Amino acid sequence: MLKQFLSVDDVADPLKLVEEAVKFKVQPNAFRALGQHKSLALLFFNSSLRTRLSSQRAAQLLGMDHLLVDVASGWPLEFEDGATMDQDKSEHIREASAVIAQYCDFLGVRCFPTLKDRDHDYGEPILNALKKYADIPLINLESATRHPLQGLADMITIREHKKRDRPKVLLTWAPHPRALPQSVANSFAAWSLACKYDLTITHPEGYELDPTITYGATIEYDPYKAYEDADFVYAKNWSSYRDYGQIASIDKRWMVDVNKMKNTNDAHFMHCLPVRRNVIVQDEVINSAKSLVIQQAGNRTFSAATVLKNLLTS
Repeated sequence: MLKQFLSVDDVADPLKLVEEAVKFKVQPNAFRALGQHKSLALLFFNSSLRTRLSSQRAAQLLGMDHLLVDVASGWPLEFEDGATMDQDKSEHIREASAVIAQYCDFLGVRCFPTLKDRDHDYGEPILNALKKYADIPLINLESATRHPLQGLADMITIREHKKRDRPKVLLTWAPHPRALPQSVANSFAAWSLACKYDLTITHPEGYELDPTITYGATIEYDPYKAYEDADFVYAKNWSSYRDYGQIASIDKRWMVDVNKMKNTNDAHFMHCLPVRRNVIVQDEVINSAKSLVIQQAGNRTFSAATVLKNLLTS
């Protein structure tokens, strides 16, 4: 029984949820009566394309009303208890959460990290405040440390294209000009391990992810060796976890290219989008028939819809 969806840890049987999503895709309009007279609020502290649209579409497939709030566009909230609110913060999360909970049955929230203070970010202050003060089921639309709806969509995509029960899945760091969160990489690793796939993670030294999340994965520092026999290559940039939020390398040798892909088991290429072409991945790879990036984005609707369906029936 699903009562909230903050990470894969909230899911009793991840593989069962993936199978349910695959079946949902076959009859996407079969559950339109399930969410009638129910509403979903979507709270965005950061901008979004796929998450916003796929969440709205998922609500529609279940017959739910949905409400959108762009907090980032000018509604600053205070999160610190005991704060003297004489500056730019106009409302405290205590009141805001309680009010939102009166207007809807489920709450989805998207909030990025500061990339300045690891303990602060990994404490998930926004998610935990909403969980504390809004007494309704909470859905993580991407937080400081996790992106579970993306992780579920990735597992749906692998399930649809895998040729062996336990495929070799490669998560590879790739260069990027900006410091990015670890949330997508964390969730992809956590979901892959929860589904008991053969996970290898490759990155330059200094880019190790949180070891409590990646425990059980093979860590390989040689980008060419890591590709050997891979069935799926998932590219993502993330900033350093150890030297938190820092860019320790922009080595172009880590870009996903045709030569590395030749070393795989005719692997599919995956990325969560948006992607910087010829920085993260060569055009020849992302444009090829083995690229699954559009299917992944499409599966975002069904990951969200399957989660909402389970919350509704719980």
